[in-house]
Amino acid sequence: MAKKINSLEDLGGFVFSTNKDFEFSNNEEQAKTLPNSEQRLEAHLDKKNRGGKVATVIKGFQGNDDDLKTLAKSLKTLCGVGGAAKNGEIIVQGNFRDKIMDYLIKEGYKVKRVGG
Repeated sequence: MAKKINSLEDLGGFVFSTNKDFEFSNNEEQAKTLPNSEQRLEAHLDKKNRGGKVATVIKGFQGNDDDLKTLAKSLKTLCGVGGAAKNGEIIVQGNFRDKIMDYLIKEGYKVKRVGG
C-alpha cells in the first residue's frame, strides 16, 4: 500500500514544479559567528529532565553550528566530561559553571551568571 502524503513536509523538502524556467536558489545563509568580544553568553545550572543530575548550560551563542560544536568540545575537554551542543546551547555534564565562566572570560566572551 502506498504511503499517504498529507503535506509538502511529507515529501522531505522535495517540491515538484512544471515551470520550465524555474531556477532553484538556496536562500539559506550560514549564520555568521560574532567575535568573542561581542558574544553575550549566559551560564545556567539545570537539573530538569536529567534524573536529578546537574548540568551546566551555556546559552546565547550567536553563530554557526560548527563554531558552536568547536566551543562545546573545548569546554567538555576542559572539564573532562561529556555533553552536547544543540539548539544554540552547550550542555556540559556536571556543575562546572565557575570553571567554564573563567575560561570563557579569558577567551574574550562576556558571560553572565544566571540562577543560584
